[in-house]
Amino acid sequence: MPGPLLAVDAPFLLYRSFFALPDSIKGADGHSVNALLGSANALLRIAADRGPRTIVLCFGAEAAHYRTELYPAYHATRPPVPDELAWQFEQAPEFFAGFGWSQETSAGLEADDLLGSLAHVEVAAGGQTLIVTGDRDMYQCVGEHVSVLYLKSGISGFEEVDPAEVQRRYGIAPELVPDFIALRGDPSDGLPGAPGVGPKTAAELLERHGSLDGAIAAAADERPRIAAALTESADELRAFREIATLQMVDVPRPPDRATDLEGGAAQARRLGLNRLAERLEAAESVNDL
Repeated sequence: MPGPLLAVDAPFLLYRSFFALPDSIKGADGHSVNALLGSANALLRIAADRGPRTIVLCFGAEAAHYRTELYPAYHATRPPVPDELAWQFEQAPEFFAGFGWSQETSAGLEADDLLGSLAHVEVAAGGQTLIVTGDRDMYQCVGEHVSVLYLKSGISGFEEVDPAEVQRRYGIAPELVPDFIALRGDPSDGLPGAPGVGPKTAAELLERHGSLDGAIAAAADERPRIAAALTESADELRAFREIATLQMVDVPRPPDRATDLEGGAAQARRLGLNRLAERLEAAESVNDL
C-alpha cells in the first residue's frame, strides 16, 4: 500500500524549531538557520518513520480576514515575527522545494484551512493523511483515515492523535472540537470562550446536549451561572465556533514524490548547513539518516 500524505503546518514547524534550537546556528552569510535546520530534521525523521508517499508544506495568512471580521481580537496579541525567523521564512520555500517537498500557499486562508482541505481530498481518494502540527484545532480533522502528529514546543518527537485519543483528552468526538473551543476558549488564538466554562464543563455540556447550539437552547436546564454564560454570550460563542471551524477549499491531490536527498543536500550547502548536507550526501535513503 502507498504511504500516507504528510501535510505539514509549516509556520508552526518553523516557529517551533526557531525557539527549540539556538539562534547561534548560523549559515554561510551569517544569518541564523536554526528554524530551517530543525524543520528539515523533524521532517526527515518523520519521513523515515512513516514512509509518506509525499510531503506537502502549507503556508497561509497569520490571521484570515474572515476570522478577524468575526472577532477583531483574534490573534491580536501574538508577538511579531523575530527578524532572524522572518528571513528564514523567506528562504523556506526554495529550501523545502530542494527536498522534493511540495507546498500549498494562500494569502487569504490560514495554513490550518489548507491542511484540512488536503486531508479531505486525500481521504476522498481513498488515502491516509498525517497532519504535522502543534495546533489542537486540527483535531477536528481526525478520523479513521486521518491522524495528527502533534509536536510539542521544545520537545523532540511527536505524538499520534487518533479519534480515541481526542476522546481521551477532551471527552468529545473530533467533530465537536470547534464547539468545544468555542465554549472553553483558546488563549493562543485570543478566544475567551464562555465565561466561567473550563474544559471539563465544556465537555459535559456537549455530552449532554450534543452541540453548542443544543447547549444554548437548553441553557435554562443548567446552573444559573452556566445558563447566563450561554445565553448572554450566545452570538459570540457561535462566532468563536465559526472561527475554530476549518474552511474547506479546492486543492489538488498531490502526486507521489519521494524525498530528494541530493536536492536537499544542495539546498543545505547553499545556506551553509554543511553537516546536514554531509548526512544527506552519505545516505542512500531517508532510513539511513
